[in-house]
Amino acid sequence: MADYAIISLGGKQYRVREGEKLLVDRVKTEEGKTFHPDILFAGGEGKADFKPKIQVTAKVLGHVKGDKIRIGKYRKRTGYRRHNGYRSSLTQIEITAIGAKKAASSAAKKTESKPKAASTTTKKADS
Repeated sequence: MADYAIISLGGKQYRVREGEKLLVDRVKTEEGKTFHPDILFAGGEGKADFKPKIQVTAKVLGHVKGDKIRIGKYRKRTGYRRHNGYRSSLTQIEITAIGAKKAASSAAKKTESKPKAASTTTKKADS
């Protein structure tokens, strides 16, 4: 089991542990829902894995706005002054699990699709 992982969200990389809360760039997932960010690295207990076969599960706690950044432009002796501000859109997430197997979710999808394929072959045989 991995103690920590490095995930990629919004073009940035974060080192996360299970139970950790952090602010990231806005994600499209709704509040209260979970998602699986891309995992780049998993490590812990003296082992490192650059191609991990595990998933990181993150829960969206809420969408918030960042601190206001004030921008001012000024040119001396011309009367030119401009002021602007910016607040970034952020999402607060919590890492709920590190270590769920990726293969288990893909195996479940394969078993669902097999009965559908079998029913189409029986229709062709009857014709």
